[in-house]
Amino acid sequence: MKRPMLSKCPVCHGKMNVTKLHCSTCNSSLEGNFETCKFCQLNVEQREFIEVFLATRGNIKEVERLLGISYPTVRNRLDNVIEALGYRVERDEDDRRKEILKALDKGEITVEEGIRLLKK
Repeated sequence: MKRPMLSKCPVCHGKMNVTKLHCSTCNSSLEGNFETCKFCQLNVEQREFIEVFLATRGNIKEVERLLGISYPTVRNRLDNVIEALGYRVERDEDDRRKEILKALDKGEITVEEGIRLLKK
C-alpha cells in the first residue's frame, strides 16, 4: 500500500527531504538527497483542491459546486496554493478579510482556519 508523501515533519513541522528512491519493477534503490517538486510540498487539502481546479479547467463555479464552498473560499484556497508554490499574491486586505468572514459565517471554514487566515 502506498502512502501519500509528507511535506512537513509530523514532529517539528520542518520541510521533509527525500533521501531514498526505489524501483518496484527491478528492485533497485538510489540513496541521496533529492529535491521534491513544488506540488509535492503542498499539503493534502491543497493538492486535492488543485486536482479539482484542474479537472474543472479552472471553472470556479464548478469548483464551488463540487467542493460545496463559496466563491470567496475558492479564491482564498487558490491564493493560498499560489503562495505555497512560492509566488506573490496581490490582495486587497479589506476584500480578503470580508471573504474570510463571509466563509466563516456560512460555515465553510472553521473558526481556527478563519483565525489562521486573518493572522496572515
